[in-house]
Amino acid sequence: MTKGAIFLSVISAILLTACSGEQLSTSQVEHAVEGAYAADISADGHYSVISSIHHGISLWDNKKNALKYQWSHQGSEQNQVFLARFSDDASHVVTASSDEFAIWDVATGEATGFYKISESNIRDIAISAQARYVLYGLANGKAVHIDLNTGRRLEFLGHSEKINAVDMSANGHYALTGGNDYTAYFWDTRTAQVLHRFSHPSRVTMVKLEREGKYLFTADNQKQANIWDMRSGQPISRLNYLARQEIFSSVRFVEQGDYLLTGSPSRMLALWDSKSGQQLQKWRVSPRKNSRPKSAVVYSATLVNGQVLSESSAGLLETWTLDN
Repeated sequence: MTKGAIFLSVISAILLTACSGEQLSTSQVEHAVEGAYAADISADGHYSVISSIHHGISLWDNKKNALKYQWSHQGSEQNQVFLARFSDDASHVVTASSDEFAIWDVATGEATGFYKISESNIRDIAISAQARYVLYGLANGKAVHIDLNTGRRLEFLGHSEKINAVDMSANGHYALTGGNDYTAYFWDTRTAQVLHRFSHPSRVTMVKLEREGKYLFTADNQKQANIWDMRSGQPISRLNYLARQEIFSSVRFVEQGDYLLTGSPSRMLALWDSKSGQQLQKWRVSPRKNSRPKSAVVYSATLVNGQVLSESSAGLLETWTLDN
């Protein structure tokens, strides 16, 4: 049986049993002793990048369970990096504080550039495959797209208020941005032309592009989390949850966009069916030892060979197995 067939059979079992329980992780690896400010996992689960108080910025090889590199921003006595993102191909990492960002080569461990921002605070950031393009959203409502090879800079001025979330296609040609103006925009980074506009009843706090070019995800800070068709801009589904309010701290499409993994500031990690918006399975990540209250923010998650990997503010890499 192929891996795809195995995965589909597992998902079928989940649908049949309508899983609603929470499971403990099957393994834990400590990546930050007293918790993390930020973290990301590469799509293939091979690497994790973590920003923490004691270790600065750390890159871990999850296959070898080994620390690969430790980085720090230039001239920074104290680590203030609150954003860390892999490129789609995991060749590079971008890390950002409120007023600067740095780009790192995963193969060599070398920094390929440090960049200072003076006009406003960085709210979110994304990097393209091979680190040619970077996109960041600012507190003043601007989204800035830069070609790092040529220096070309494009400012997207569609938002009227603070930007909360950004994402960019692997080739750097398309961007999705969401802000406090209750709106998310899907736009062409070569022309700044708006391709789709998505309205929400409250502030848009999370956006995500599906890497195969099929779907978009937008969510606000209240009750609405939607999956859209990337080409037509038409709705595909709305995530079906009972809570009066649901906030997402991480989102990733997996298995060619058929499923969605979400994480929340309340330790919740969940797998959803993209077409129906139905929750298939959920877990709760572990809090940091001796923490009060027992809390953790899910920073990143991915699905590889039937196993979910997560990184959280507890500084733990956890592994979860899908129900069968």
